[in-house]
Amino acid sequence: MATPARLEEVEKIASADNDKEAMPRAKVSKTVLAIVLAGVAIVGSLGYWLHARHFESTDDAQVDGHFAQLSTRVTGTVTYVNPVVENDRFVSAGTLLLELDPRDYEAELEHAKATLETKEARFHAAELQVPITDASAFSQLHLAEATREEAVASVAAAEADLTAAQHRVQQDQAVADRAERDRVRYAALVEKREISRSYYDARSTEAMASAQTLDSDRAAVAAAEQKIAQARSMVTQREAQIANARTAPQQASDARAQLESAKGELDQARADVRTAELNLSYTKIYAPVSGVVGHKTVELGHRVEPGQTLLTVVPVDDVWITANFKEIQLRRMNPGQPVNIHVDTFGRNYQGTIENMAGASGPLFSLFPPENASGNYVKIVQRFPIRIRIDQGQDPQHQLRPGMSVEAKVRVR
Repeated sequence: MATPARLEEVEKIASADNDKEAMPRAKVSKTVLAIVLAGVAIVGSLGYWLHARHFESTDDAQVDGHFAQLSTRVTGTVTYVNPVVENDRFVSAGTLLLELDPRDYEAELEHAKATLETKEARFHAAELQVPITDASAFSQLHLAEATREEAVASVAAAEADLTAAQHRVQQDQAVADRAERDRVRYAALVEKREISRSYYDARSTEAMASAQTLDSDRAAVAAAEQKIAQARSMVTQREAQIANARTAPQQASDARAQLESAKGELDQARADVRTAELNLSYTKIYAPVSGVVGHKTVELGHRVEPGQTLLTVVPVDDVWITANFKEIQLRRMNPGQPVNIHVDTFGRNYQGTIENMAGASGPLFSLFPPENASGNYVKIVQRFPIRIRIDQGQDPQHQLRPGMSVEAKVRVR
């Protein structure tokens, strides 16, 4: 029968034999595990590489949008500011935001309208004057030509009357001379008492009557000569009238020129009225788009000048993503490719599409673009801004705001 000491020694020997057999088995199991893990890692890395090669991503991206900076076109004092016009408040398109004092521009409009009425009256007067000038000028020409012919005819008639009067003078001169000779002869005979006194008196009366007739004919000749002179003067006057009336085309042209001038002044007056109306309308400033008010600098009573920025309206319903990709990432990117957009603010993803590619790298649009020809050239990977449009229905609450940081991942295959 074995003693306890002997049994303990036998157990130690058996335990030592078991430990020698377990050590090779443990080494084999760890090697296999390491090989399996290495294989899994390789397979996982290969799978990730195969998956990742279908995407290009960047965290240099942000939400962009339009900024409607409102300013005034005219000078004025702010008399009204809409209570809703405060920073971070939403305003709808067409909302009256503020109003300038309109009284000066209302007075300018009234003055322009009064001037327009005056120009319209002048234009209508000039318009009526054209046919009147045409009719008057050409009728004067025809009348002057007719009166000239009449004057020329009167000269011819007066000359004929003069000729007839001269002939009568010659005839009456002969009659008067013969009557005077008879009177002288009969005077000698009456002194000799060879004829009666009554017979002599008859011959004396005839001689006196012949002399009076001759004087009358001579007066008629002088009158005919005067009449000829007057007729010739009338011809000269009519010729002068004809020369003056021959300016009828020029008078008509002048009337039409005055009409055109009046029309130009009328158009200018209408333009002045339109300008005054526009200036008056500029005293009211409306929201051009719906959006959130920001950077408000105007208050009631401020004196504003043209071009001065008063506030900014950011339309939150028209935003997009600007993602700056490295130039080596663009080789397989094209418009229309789908994009997964992760917004840091909300921790959620949005879906979008590449809308267009940049025309040049970002540094070239800077105030001082790099000049590689200077000699101090260091090659740097450039980034190109890519515009990504968010798919419709992705942001119904319009939570995306310009300036939010995002991560963009483009599926290129």
